[in-house]
Amino acid sequence: MTCIIVADDAKQWPFLIPNVEVIDAMSYIMHPELTEKRGVKIFNLCKSYRYQTSGYYVSLLGEARGHKPFPSVVTIQDMRSTSQARLVSDELDDLIHKQLSNIQSDKFTLSIYFGKNMTEKYDRLCLALFNLYQAPLLRAQFSKNSDGDWSLRSVSTIAASEVPVSHHPFVLESATKFFNGRQSLPRKKLRFRYDMAILHNPKDPQPPSNEKALKKFIKAAESMGINAELIEADDYAHLSEYDALFIRETTRVNHHTYRFARRAEREGLIVIDDPQSIVRCTNKVYLAELMSHHELPTPKALVINKHNKQRIIDEIGFPCVLKKPDTAFSVGVVKAKDEDELKEKLDDFFQESEMVVAQEFMKSAFDWRITIINGTPLFACKYYMVDNHWQIISNAADGSRDYGRFECLPIEMAPRKCVMTALKGANLIGDGLYGVDLKEVDGKFYIIEINDNPSIDAGVEDEVLRDELYRRIMSVFLSRIEHRKARIFRNTYD
Repeated sequence: MTCIIVADDAKQWPFLIPNVEVIDAMSYIMHPELTEKRGVKIFNLCKSYRYQTSGYYVSLLGEARGHKPFPSVVTIQDMRSTSQARLVSDELDDLIHKQLSNIQSDKFTLSIYFGKNMTEKYDRLCLALFNLYQAPLLRAQFSKNSDGDWSLRSVSTIAASEVPVSHHPFVLESATKFFNGRQSLPRKKLRFRYDMAILHNPKDPQPPSNEKALKKFIKAAESMGINAELIEADDYAHLSEYDALFIRETTRVNHHTYRFARRAEREGLIVIDDPQSIVRCTNKVYLAELMSHHELPTPKALVINKHNKQRIIDEIGFPCVLKKPDTAFSVGVVKAKDEDELKEKLDDFFQESEMVVAQEFMKSAFDWRITIINGTPLFACKYYMVDNHWQIISNAADGSRDYGRFECLPIEMAPRKCVMTALKGANLIGDGLYGVDLKEVDGKFYIIEINDNPSIDAGVEDEVLRDELYRRIMSVFLSRIEHRKARIFRNTYD
């Protein structure tokens, strides 16, 4: 990818960064032949991004030309929003308090140069803000209230001319490290047409793909001309350098996985799991309403709050299953056998959420899982209940887990009604990668839930298709990347 710095006056730009071109803002705006450049990332370092200024148009036209402006127009608008600053402050509350707790004054200004500050102890806070506000040079203003709590008041950009001369060496070092932070080897540039980021978390206690599976995804991508690289939460700043994002970390809405998906979609990357699928699948209240509205077969379910919990006793009875809205891997899913246990479990759940899903308990020896991508079923799997337990995963109080046995099957070996029911459910969510869990009772199939981030572990889910499973998933990415590139090319030259 070609990196270009756009400044108000290239001749006055004080930092010479290896392999990075610097041009004037007006030169970038007024020379349409730049549209023909491919794989360009624009670092917009104009002194002002106000509406209708040259700095604003650099980012606006950069997006129109298929370049990747940094900051984007959306980021520019976010920096102007005080409500956005309040949201960010709430999200980073613990980190802000920890990093600024020793400051005695009531106000504090943090200068952020490509995600770094000259005082190393603020690096975590700088990186967090840099990841949320994608601009090269930032100034964050904090203030302390009467209770001694710090909050973020505003975030703005710093013009290159405003950087103190004494800071120039540090800015140059930070910029150089940033530009060199994600560069493919020369041989890779010749081999691969596209770049994919695979978001994972090595510390995830229950990742959707194990290490061996991740390696197989990378190998399958490479066989199709895609350079796939593992990234982590701190790599948010480099996300726009890729053509696709594959999330292989447990997803949540109030979480960096959702922010990655949102930004990837906004930047035009092909992304699985997409943000809409994350929102829809990770909330069991939504899924219960969706399945009910479309009259798909599910265990009888109620959305319960503190005022209508009597309905569980009257309409579902015992035993019943209670689910927190946003849980995964059977965590936050409990069974209540009588009224006393129901009250105890509900009191616990209502401390975290105003809504709880109550569901009819259906006993079965195993759950079906139909894994689907792009509206096409890939394979079926039977997950058996843990011995002497009613779930396929048993979560102990110490955090350990026990699993029942599994049986992976070709999709053709799964009951047709099971597959068709799963497809109907998945199609209501989108065209991403889903795992639809179903129970079979007396020959009928009931959707239990739909997972946006289904498990694909080497040695488990790939037992039938083996390496072909990874190739089929990567082929969906390749097809979508090529379709998007072709559409951009047509729009540019029509």
